[in-house]
Amino acid sequence: RQGSELSGWAMGRWTYEGIDLNHNFADLNTALWDAEDNDLVPHEFPNHYIPIPEYYTFANATVAPETRAVIDWMQRYPFVLSANLHGGELVVTYPFDMTRTYWKAQELTPTADDGVFRWLATVYATSNLAMASEERRLCHYDDFTRFGNIINGANWHTVPGSMNDFSYLHTNCFEITVELSCDKFPHASELPAEWENNRESLLLYMEQVGDGDPPGGPAVLGGGTRRGVPTGSVGIEGPGFRQGL
Repeated sequence: RQGSELSGWAMGRWTYEGIDLNHNFADLNTALWDAEDNDLVPHEFPNHYIPIPEYYTFANATVAPETRAVIDWMQRYPFVLSANLHGGELVVTYPFDMTRTYWKAQELTPTADDGVFRWLATVYATSNLAMASEERRLCHYDDFTRFGNIINGANWHTVPGSMNDFSYLHTNCFEITVELSCDKFPHASELPAEWENNRESLLLYMEQVGDGDPPGGPAVLGGGTRRGVPTGSVGIEGPGFRQGL
């Protein structure tokens, strides 16, 4: 009904209650960065599996039921790889989505896993037929081809409360945003072409979930025995590292 590429970028973002779902997740970035600035990480404040602030759980908090449902879903299932699909541009963005300098509208704000995120974004972008096409045109004003059709989300525009940042900091899930078409509301007749543009990208992206793991998944081996330890865990600490494995 809106027509191909005729609606504004904000069209379709708000719920009936007037909540922008793209900014509605708990802001865990600020708490982490404040703790880092005060040398509290990781011994007094975690740098992953960060808990949701109490204020966000109150019944009168401005949290859409859709957002609460997605958070409950994340907490019940330990996803490790995810992508959320948007329309209106042709680019893949990766965390962080929120600028570390709170008053800046754009600022390169990488995570400690920046190399992994850049790889995941590149896998999708280079296999997407529309993004990889030599005849690719600009959707609007930004020329993302200069960066291989990927960009750090905060370096494009800051998004406090994004699903990407929340997934990463609260559940350890690596999530990217795929802006998969210039058309935010493509006509029904265009959907087969949009599917073909993204089919291989989606399949290749899903394959990355097991990249680097041995058959059957990762294993922790007992010292001297070389046998698997079913309840074993590995932790990494030090500059540049954040993950418990």
